[in-house]
Amino acid sequence: MTALEETPLRGTFVLVGNPGPEHVGRHFRDAAGDLGIETVFLDLRRAHASVLQKVSWHLRGHRPGRLRSFSREVVAACRDVQAGCLLVTGIAPPSAAALREIASLGTVRMNFLTDDPWNPAHHAAWFLQALANYDHVFSPRAANIEDLRALGGPGVSYLPFAYAAAHHVPPSNAGPGSHGSTCDVVFVGGADRDRVGWVSALLRAGFGLECYGGYWDRFPETRGCARGMAAPDRLAEVLRRGKVVLCLARQAIRDGHSMRTFESAAMGACMLMEDTEDHRRLFGPDGEAVRYFRSREELVDRAGWLVRNDAERSRLAATAQAIVVGGGHRYRDRLTSMLDAAARDASRDAPPGEPQLGRPR
Repeated sequence: MTALEETPLRGTFVLVGNPGPEHVGRHFRDAAGDLGIETVFLDLRRAHASVLQKVSWHLRGHRPGRLRSFSREVVAACRDVQAGCLLVTGIAPPSAAALREIASLGTVRMNFLTDDPWNPAHHAAWFLQALANYDHVFSPRAANIEDLRALGGPGVSYLPFAYAAAHHVPPSNAGPGSHGSTCDVVFVGGADRDRVGWVSALLRAGFGLECYGGYWDRFPETRGCARGMAAPDRLAEVLRRGKVVLCLARQAIRDGHSMRTFESAAMGACMLMEDTEDHRRLFGPDGEAVRYFRSREELVDRAGWLVRNDAERSRLAATAQAIVVGGGHRYRDRLTSMLDAAARDASRDAPPGEPQLGRPR
């Protein structure tokens, strides 16, 4: 089967996202290219490129400074190319009014909801109004599925994060669980308060730890292990610095897994993971492909066991990598799943005798 035959989309695909190499929007754009889909990409950062952005964000309910003008750009793009499908990534424009206008063009409207819009840090009334005007919303967190269904408008599906096959690969000279580490444990991600507690427990137990991401230097207990931001093209190198890679969900946005869940596994890391239903659904019981923890005592105990057992680290890393790489967990696979849903949505709505979404032209 060719790449074109893998997806039911006909017509040009319009994608709204962040083109940065660590962002989901970039991964979906690359996936569309792999599938041979003609794509118009709109950089959502343009919606925030306003001299009044800070005022609009803080005083107008997390509203992008250029919400209206950027929404008009999205409508124009869909109209100009007769888009078969619009995919928006995350809490981003277009507005509810723009989405209704896009519906009148016959374009299927989808959102891959990277964040939780009910988190106070992200809550935006304009976006919740917009959400009800999508045909389908895909969420990588099971915890907000019922909240999304309560909106009464879109179809709602659980769809996890994934890995980007072109980016999330181990160094060419490193197999799963390869040695050459410089510390016991590595963590890549921001310093949420609940995460600081986990990291502090490891530090108090005497583990050598390196934390990459924002704000670790703001907390006295983690300042010594803060290593700043990890550039996307250094992620594989950073993960290899630890014998064990710590994998935490984010309580603030009700995560059961994170982007790093798939990326770390694809890159051949040995993972010590917060025990969640999502993680167990993917990796199976404790000790099969990863180790889990539910308490700080378990975290310290299992980190110590992994650090002492080289052979087990290699076995676990290889098993986790095989599950993710061999299990259809690329962003290309996620995009195909969404386009399948777009085709079903369009088929239900199409009047008898009218053409439905098919393969790309």
